[in-house]
Amino acid sequence: MSADDHQEITKLMARFARGIDLRDWAMYRSVFTDDIEIDYTSYRAGNGGPFTADDWVQRGRMLFPGLTASQHFLSNLDITVDGDSGTVISYVRAEHVLPNTGGDAMFTIGGYYTDSLRRVDGEWKICKKQLTVLWNSGNPQILAMARERAAALLADV
Repeated sequence: MSADDHQEITKLMARFARGIDLRDWAMYRSVFTDDIEIDYTSYRAGNGGPFTADDWVQRGRMLFPGLTASQHFLSNLDITVDGDSGTVISYVRAEHVLPNTGGDAMFTIGGYYTDSLRRVDGEWKICKKQLTVLWNSGNPQILAMARERAAALLADV
């Protein structure tokens, strides 16, 4: 693996986290191939399968604007490259914030991502993303409340 590949893949993963946390949907979309395989079943059964990247980004638009804030911390990137394919395993700590009257304002997920990558037109993209949840803390209802809040915000547009 070249130093350039390592640097570009590290930047790709940073754009993934920044895109979702800043609600920059164009940036978030830019990290994926047109068709992606998602496996978030360790968080919620049935939360996986093939998606178009546009549909996957739309799912994010239906949740994250309902939060006051989120931060996805990625660390310990273990990157391997074989030609135009690669894999990244990275630790993730995802903070989700929504003050509410029903409990804690935060829900945190900890675990790791396993991302399969493909070089497309000279750029690294994520073609498969798997989340393995090892722990969580706080108020798990935050995400359901955020979905409801995001739906209301979208309805007002």
